[in-house]
Amino acid sequence: MKTANQNRGRDVPEEWYDFPVFYYTNPHSIFGPGDVIPYPAYTSALDYELEIAVVIGRAGMNIKAEEAEEHIFGYTIFNDWSARDVQRAEMKVGLGPAKGKDFASSLGPLIVTREALAPRAVGRAGVYELEMRARVNGVEMSKGNLKDIFWSFGEIIARASQSTLLLPGDVIGSGTVGTGCLLELTKANGPWLNAGDVVELEVEEIGILRNTIGEKE
Repeated sequence: MKTANQNRGRDVPEEWYDFPVFYYTNPHSIFGPGDVIPYPAYTSALDYELEIAVVIGRAGMNIKAEEAEEHIFGYTIFNDWSARDVQRAEMKVGLGPAKGKDFASSLGPLIVTREALAPRAVGRAGVYELEMRARVNGVEMSKGNLKDIFWSFGEIIARASQSTLLLPGDVIGSGTVGTGCLLELTKANGPWLNAGDVVELEVEEIGILRNTIGEKE
């Protein structure tokens, strides 16, 4: 978050530290491992995002952070594909991201239950010591660890469920791990992803989520 804002010539808003901010994305544009990701015609700045997501397993509203794990079925890898040029323009208006994000989200290759990850727990609800890496065409670009997350999944779920019902099957992303996107690595100037590029996101205990970028629409 700090690096992404520095690349835009601004500081992290103070409110970011007050509560976990999130946005709703498109549930109808989900892709799995091995799928070809569409390259929207309206962007020239296609980017990946290295994230982990929780899959809700038990419904709840106004869930307490310390009880949130009881509502988590498991964890998977999440690639929150982004059209950075469109996202940048949208958010100048004070809204979004919308078209900058809604064309593709990748999940997989499987869901690992919280019980299976218990030996990697580090104390905060929904936080584990799991190394995360991203590669483009076999070249490692990003590396981080889930344990360094600022807001725990417990806190994120508590915020997301305030006066709102979370349902089984809902997916909640972690936000991008440090260095986990080209926006961060290239100071928002690219180079960006191209048609034919193979993007691999790898997380310990979960596996590798691999996708290829399709031809520009």
